[in-house]
Amino acid sequence: MITPQMVLYEDEFNQIQDSVLKLVKAANAKVVFVVDKNGQLIAAGGDIDDLDTTSLASLTAGNIAATGGMAKLLREHEFATQYHEGKNQHIHIQLVGNRVILVVIFDAKSSLGLVRLRVRKATEELDQIFEALNRKPEDPTAESPFAEITDDDIDNLFND
Repeated sequence: MITPQMVLYEDEFNQIQDSVLKLVKAANAKVVFVVDKNGQLIAAGGDIDDLDTTSLASLTAGNIAATGGMAKLLREHEFATQYHEGKNQHIHIQLVGNRVILVVIFDAKSSLGLVRLRVRKATEELDQIFEALNRKPEDPTAESPFAEITDDDIDNLFND
């Protein structure tokens, strides 16, 4: 399923990033990130230095798509929550408003119960941010992100 492209404004990006950083601390997680359903990384926090977030974001989106296929076969709308348990690390995946994917990677320093509790609150917060973001283009008084671009700017871009 193709999802429409999302325009992310700086204010909303900062709110999403703040939410991610709060969740890292509140859930005692190693890594938290938000991905769109196309596999594009939106925001990340925690110990991401040694992590290939681009690949993990793509694989997470693919996992959601595959699980969505299984849900349809079982006549379910979707499986909004997934949990993968490893020997040392665990992944909790949550769909947010059927728009984006919230991923929490944690280890023995946290627990699934704590992660689920904190994810529930973060999901509500993120859902509100994305709802506001979706309404922004509908608002005729909202300034377009392309408002400052002039015809001359476009001509200059394509001139050698």
